[in-house]
Amino acid sequence: MDRAIGVFDSGIGGLSVLKALRAELPHEHFIYVADSGHAPYGERGVAHVRTRSRAIVQYLVSQNVKALVMACNTATAAAIHLLRAEHAGLALIGVEPALKPAALISQTGRIGVMATRSTLASAKFRALLDSQAGQATFVLQPCDGLAHAIEHSAETGEMSKIIAMCARYTSAMGNFGPEKDKSDTLVLGCTHYPFARKHLCALLGPGVTLVDNGAAVALQTRRLLQIRSPTGPEHSPGQISLFTTGPAQTLQVAARRWLGLPGPVGLLSF
Repeated sequence: MDRAIGVFDSGIGGLSVLKALRAELPHEHFIYVADSGHAPYGERGVAHVRTRSRAIVQYLVSQNVKALVMACNTATAAAIHLLRAEHAGLALIGVEPALKPAALISQTGRIGVMATRSTLASAKFRALLDSQAGQATFVLQPCDGLAHAIEHSAETGEMSKIIAMCARYTSAMGNFGPEKDKSDTLVLGCTHYPFARKHLCALLGPGVTLVDNGAAVALQTRRLLQIRSPTGPEHSPGQISLFTTGPAQTLQVAARRWLGLPGPVGLLSF
């Protein structure tokens, strides 16, 4: 079998990136690891995030992956520079809040950014924010607990807590809409947050554009690996292998509900 592309997140949020990767690269094989047993990263210290990121990358390297996507904004901000130095021969793709695309499409020049507290406090994010100085006004909102609530909802289907949090955090950022002095664009700066998209759209209305980074990450992966779209009946859909360090049912239900993946979930104990 062709070598797979590794993908990992602190939990199930990276499934939003896996979905984009599968859409862009449908014939590639993927190994997805959810570190749910050690989540949430966004509310933990940098040392914890780096330790867990190293452990998961080492596991995926042992599986002979040909590239690795860090489908977690917090892990990317805390650890990707270290991991690239430690695995110099591996194509390592990170994610970051989509400030640049948002600045290009915003008409009012005012943009909301929802992310974890750890991501917003990181040096990597601050450098990204500085690079956009003068391009737009960014209203930053740490969203404590939202990623965890989305993880919980995947298994239970309970959405009331997510809706309440989305309402509270968007309200804290001020007014949204296409009018002057309002935010007309919202950056989803955590890979969990696209799974709350429909609730955010309902709260903010049709005049607000939501931006995440899944499609851009998938395109970057294609470019780095120089993957061309194969044609012909011999090219079947790629295989997806799912693993978690937490409860298998959470990832299994989320993968089935959000990606239509019925396969089993393997348990990792490191």
